[in-house]
Amino acid sequence: MLNTGIYKDVFEQALYSLSDNKLRSILSILGIAVGIGAVMAVGSVTEGVRDYVYQELESYGIRTIWIFRDPEEIKNPNRAVRQGSGISTEDYEFLRSSKTCCPAVRRVTPQVYWAEQKPVRVNGVNYLLNLEGVGVEYLTINNDQLEQGRNLTNNDIERRNPVAILGPTAAEELYGKTGPMGKSFRYFDQKYTVIGVLKRKSRQIIEQVNADTYDTNKRILIPYTNLQAILGSKDIHTLLGEAESLEASVDAMDQVRTALERRYSGRFTYKTENMQKWIDNAENYINKLRLTGLSFAALALFVGGMGIMNIMSTSVIERTREIGIRKALGAQYEDIRFQFLMEATAVSTIGGVIGLVLGIFATYVIGFSTGYDFRPSWMIGIIAISVSAIVGMMSGFFPSRHAARMNPVDALRHE
Repeated sequence: MLNTGIYKDVFEQALYSLSDNKLRSILSILGIAVGIGAVMAVGSVTEGVRDYVYQELESYGIRTIWIFRDPEEIKNPNRAVRQGSGISTEDYEFLRSSKTCCPAVRRVTPQVYWAEQKPVRVNGVNYLLNLEGVGVEYLTINNDQLEQGRNLTNNDIERRNPVAILGPTAAEELYGKTGPMGKSFRYFDQKYTVIGVLKRKSRQIIEQVNADTYDTNKRILIPYTNLQAILGSKDIHTLLGEAESLEASVDAMDQVRTALERRYSGRFTYKTENMQKWIDNAENYINKLRLTGLSFAALALFVGGMGIMNIMSTSVIERTREIGIRKALGAQYEDIRFQFLMEATAVSTIGGVIGLVLGIFATYVIGFSTGYDFRPSWMIGIIAISVSAIVGMMSGFFPSRHAARMNPVDALRHE
């Protein structure tokens, strides 16, 4: 059995042996440090990217569901095509007022739009922007925040008041740096007054993980009844709903789709979506980023581990007579093996601590250079240090076993 004193002696001997071959030890320590630093940086940056992705997804309403007519149904040449969106104002009122058909849906709002952009006119100049007709609860469901002004009201919807809420990019395009509040634009010869401006939504990561070209910051929102009047129809192109949670959104989609199909006796088929596709794309993107980074980190750790194995094997050869003397004085198999394992672990642990510092520094540098507020993950740091210790023990296993198995007589004869 090894007591505490022997642990202390072995550790001191390990440090002495490392200091006896400084250059070789430093190179081995650096090999581990680079690998551990890479693990720390990759893990911290990956977690930071994940946080930013989910913040952006949350800003678009992570519990949101979309319900619309299945476009494949319209393209099917073997089926008689029925005109319309398959969703009307009456359907929206039914879903909103019914407490039994869709219990998983907290709130719902209509969305009416053109298939292509139509010009908005300011001072005789036409601008192509995304104009949507929406309801009162649209901002809440879509998790939009107002920078200025007010939301649409039920009175605006019922009376078809010519009022509009602008996205920040749309406001800049229409009115430049001057304040848009209270100003007007023309849309299909109707004059609309700006009553609100939305806060800007980040899309830096969303565009990468979802390849979505629709810019929500260029939206113009008007009462959906106004756009229905222009279209001459009571059709609603998309219903936006909000579930209690992302998990409950699956039930919410099924309930709304079933309710609409029953109302129309199967004459229309519907498609539903939630944020899961965006989340899956984001996870796929993050996992690829993590896998790429960890592959390089694993390669660096492998090289560092080979370096430790090399110096330990060399150390065993150089200290063969020392091993013979120790065995002759009564040192056991476990004692010799533990001594060299401790030396290998000391190299990797010191390298791990240095790598931890390098990884923290690299995390901040990457965050500063990319403009993101990346912060070191201490959980990743603990894992990195544990990995470095394991690498050290694995790298020192074979040299330590070889040293422990030496015959004392042969070891004492070694020149």
